[in-house]
Amino acid sequence: MDRLIVTQELNSLSETQLMALLVKIDRQIACSHPDTPERRNALASYENVQRALNMRRIKRFTPTVSP
Repeated sequence: MDRLIVTQELNSLSETQLMALLVKIDRQIACSHPDTPERRNALASYENVQRALNMRRIKRFTPTVSP
């Protein structure tokens, strides 16, 4: 992963696309060398994708409160 994937890029992706992106990034992490900018970007991107997925799941399962 040569660049960091930021949250704004993830907002337009579906949950399926986010899951596929996690798999792709996971493979890149596995192939990367420790202490390289590529690995740091991949790890940070992975965290951003996970956070985006978690936020969607929270919104989906958070009940709305009626007055």
